Amino acid sequence: MPEQYYPVLLAMGIAITMGIVILSLSWILGKIAGHQHGGLLKGTTVESGMPLLDVSHKRISIAFFLVAIDFIVFDLEAAFLYPWALILRDGGWQLFAAVMVFIFLILVGFAYVWIKGGLDLSLPARERRPVQTPRLS
Repeated sequence: MPEQYYPVLLAMGIAITMGIVILSLSWILGKIAGHQHGGLLKGTTVESGMPLLDVSHKRISIAFFLVAIDFIVFDLEAAFLYPWALILRDGGWQLFAAVMVFIFLILVGFAYVWIKGGLDLSLPARERRPVQTPRLS
């Protein structure tokens, strides 16, 4: 039984050894060549060779993160349903009933997110600013 793991252990050992050798050679050759570790410009933020025009840390609405979390949760449902579909005939009615309970719970969660407005990315009414039209006098 353990001899089945020898190829995996050998591949992991070679990968770790190669990583250590490459990093060590890079560090040693950097010391020999006497390269500097950077100056004032090394730490500046650059995008495609041009300095940034404004602040890169902008505020992002939390709604985008909530939608991303919802997507991950409902995407995992599909990941759990795929193996079930492969063995449906072998599992019989008990497996079918268990998966229907699972789907029902996922749909309840989806309905809750929908009712609470988790899928609505528009601004709430209190945050909307009325459009002001110029007065003609």
